[in-house]
Amino acid sequence: MRAILLMMVAAGMFACLDATAKFLGEAQLLSIDIVWLRYSTHVILLGIFLRVWSHFEAFRTRRPWMQLLRGLHLLGATYFNFWALKYLQLAEASAIMFCSPLIVTALAGPILGEKVGIRRWAAVGVGFVGVLIVTRPGMGVMHWAIILSLISVFNYAMYALLTRKMNKTESAESLLMMSALVGVFVLSPVAYSAVSSLTTPKLWTLAFMMGLFGAVGHYALVVAHRTAGASTLAPFIYTQMVWMILFGFLIFGDVPDTLTIVGTAIIAGAGLYILHRERVRGQVIASHEPEVQ
Repeated sequence: MRAILLMMVAAGMFACLDATAKFLGEAQLLSIDIVWLRYSTHVILLGIFLRVWSHFEAFRTRRPWMQLLRGLHLLGATYFNFWALKYLQLAEASAIMFCSPLIVTALAGPILGEKVGIRRWAAVGVGFVGVLIVTRPGMGVMHWAIILSLISVFNYAMYALLTRKMNKTESAESLLMMSALVGVFVLSPVAYSAVSSLTTPKLWTLAFMMGLFGAVGHYALVVAHRTAGASTLAPFIYTQMVWMILFGFLIFGDVPDTLTIVGTAIIAGAGLYILHRERVRGQVIASHEPEVQ
């Protein structure tokens, strides 16, 4: 129960992170500046939470180039998601991001050499039907920013696949910290403009809170997985969708339409079925974690 509660806290923190990023984007901050602020505050606060100074060896990496590639994919996922959030409802962007386990399953065979059975392929197909219901291409309601969300979810799926490939050789601490450090260093040329864009105490507070939400979410995620298995915790990632709908309504006045809710339910059901099949096979899919931005 403690681990499940922590998983739900992590999902709530990541929803708060997305809501804050959307608010800053609508306050006319550039998406790339928001991403740098998110990673820089995250690195500082996560370093405090994980007490980097007390066990530095845990943060060493054996595969630096793969860590770099993994970090770049996470950076791409974050940047395109934050950009999309400037134009989409929280519920819409979140629904599309939740199809990442479907993409991971589809790519696990060619990239990781895993055998994907007919039942999981069927679940992938059903899940993408849910994506079509949410996006509704060709019906005159598809916003162009959905393309940004799709690019984001592809990058996140690649990040998740690399995480699965590296989790046997890299520590959890190095995986958490290195991916964020990549974002800080790659975007360091925009550091001055990012800081300069914080022209009011309110914006400074929101930038700090964005890093706090990310750091607390990641820390809760790590502690939860030390207490319980991923197969037990994975279904609770979908509580993030509840938070996204709630924040969208309370903060931005957005109410998702019926088709968005139906499509989201189909995507979530397909993801949970894939998880069930992985449990049956005894191979818990490592990508079923809250949306890590």
